[in-house]
Amino acid sequence: MGDLRLVHLTYAGSGKPTATVEFDPALTVIYGASDTGKSFIAESIEYMLGGTRAPEVREAEGYSQILLGLRLPDGTPLTLLRAPHSNTIHIHRQDLRGLVTAFADTQVTAMHTARSKNSLSLFLLGELGLADLRIRKNEAGGSRSMALRDLVHLSVIPETRMVDPLSPVLHSSAASGKTAAASVIRLMLTGDGDPDVDTGLNAGQRRVNKGKITLLDQIILDLQSKLTTTENVRELRDRKVRLQASIDEHSTTLRVITDRHLDAVTARMRAAEELSTVETRLAEAGDLVSRFQLLEEQYRSDLERLVMVTEAGSLLGYFRVGTCVFCGAEPEHQNAGHGEHETTQLHLAVQNETAKTSALLADLLPTIEDLCTQFDTLSARRASLQQDAARRDEEIAQAQDLLAPLRERMDEHLHARSEIERSLELHERIDELEERRSRLDGETVGPGQRPAEYVPNRILSTFDETLRRTLEAWKVPAVEFAEYDQYAMDIRAGGRPRVSRGKGVRSVLHSAFTTALAQFCLSNSRPHPGFIVLDSPVVTYRDPISEPIGDDVDLTSNVVDHFYRDMLDFPGQAVILENGDPPADVISEASIYRFTGTGPGRHGFFPAAAVDD
Repeated sequence: MGDLRLVHLTYAGSGKPTATVEFDPALTVIYGASDTGKSFIAESIEYMLGGTRAPEVREAEGYSQILLGLRLPDGTPLTLLRAPHSNTIHIHRQDLRGLVTAFADTQVTAMHTARSKNSLSLFLLGELGLADLRIRKNEAGGSRSMALRDLVHLSVIPETRMVDPLSPVLHSSAASGKTAAASVIRLMLTGDGDPDVDTGLNAGQRRVNKGKITLLDQIILDLQSKLTTTENVRELRDRKVRLQASIDEHSTTLRVITDRHLDAVTARMRAAEELSTVETRLAEAGDLVSRFQLLEEQYRSDLERLVMVTEAGSLLGYFRVGTCVFCGAEPEHQNAGHGEHETTQLHLAVQNETAKTSALLADLLPTIEDLCTQFDTLSARRASLQQDAARRDEEIAQAQDLLAPLRERMDEHLHARSEIERSLELHERIDELEERRSRLDGETVGPGQRPAEYVPNRILSTFDETLRRTLEAWKVPAVEFAEYDQYAMDIRAGGRPRVSRGKGVRSVLHSAFTTALAQFCLSNSRPHPGFIVLDSPVVTYRDPISEPIGDDVDLTSNVVDHFYRDMLDFPGQAVILENGDPPADVISEASIYRFTGTGPGRHGFFPAAAVDD
């Protein structure tokens, strides 16, 4: 499967100046005055690719050959030659851009029918690797080969169809073509063709198929009854994305607050452990201080008693000469040094005891002072730890107050996400059953039911996202929630079907649908010619200040600029035919033709000389 490229469109005739435009492999913009041949180019491309009606304008009179230059996926040049009002197309495997007189390499018919063996459709689809694809043609399951016109109808959009209220996927309003149109869209979006089915089912087979469909319908209804929401898959996925973002945000907040709570608890435990140690040491220091203070009082009491002994000895005469206060002997009966010896011994004993007690007291006082210092230090540390513990308790309480509602909301979000995932699983199961149901063949499908071949929601949702991204890139206002409704076979945007909108919105929605379909197919290797031709995709847009458009949305000229800039990034080949000038930055990057009409420069598609003739 490969992409086809338009190389040039040329009109040639004997004695007539050649009229030609070349197409850039990426983006070609042809713009300018009205009635200069822009729409003629789109109609001519459609005619050369198997159309039934040649475009007719006065300027084309006398031109006998129409040449469409193509490039095949392998790079081979190809020129299709067709005369106006002819069903024969001559194929030349070379690039020809003038009046052709040489014999063709191949000759095919322009129109493709069920009996066609040598048509342009078969030839080009074979070159593109799409020759074996089949589409469903009726509700009974009958199928036919896909024709080139099925793809061209969705890639080459003349102005008349651009603004037509008819759905972009339909060739006409006839009911007979709706099944085939739905099958083509399904083929392009899924890549799956239809089998070649023998529709000659007997009554028994039809009853069996009807019974299978009835059973599948019952199962589908049962699954649908289990859905707890009316949201579709896209809305559920959007809500899941928003919910996941909220869960991620709550998870981050929970993690921060939990870390803060853990830090506070850890710090509170460390403070409690240190406070316990300080309390123990403080109790021990207090006990020692009390004991040593009692000992100090004892020492001071002993010293006071010794002083009293000394004073009492002096009063009682223990320390003077006379009658011996110890034995009562008179001086004349006393031995030499008798009183002095006794007195000296007592005095020395008192002095020694005083000195010993004073020394012990002197050693005890620094110890008491050191213990008091330690006690004061430990008391200050205990107060600090108690304050820190109280602060940590407050932090823990605050964190717990924050964690409770956050955890509750997180539980609610997780429960809601589980419900969404369950609903998505149900939708997926329903899609699988509906797809299986759609493959049941027979004539049991009646009018008014869903198409026998429809696009699974998971694929359609992806295409709808591409369509919405396209409209967002073009900055189209008031058409949010754009989607392709495959059952109504129409585009809905802003809550309204395309058919109910004004010409401006109809044209831009048709353009966006064609562009998004091509982008989706090219990005996912789905069947597509590889190019689009859009005639007047946004020409009906007007500044609402100068030309209000009634009850439709306000349209601004900014849409036109954004449209052109977005087309620079189109993955395939695009040819744009418009009236208004594209932005300067687009002119510098695309292949540009400006048709001036009566002004200087190129008159139009046909040279001025041809017009004068």
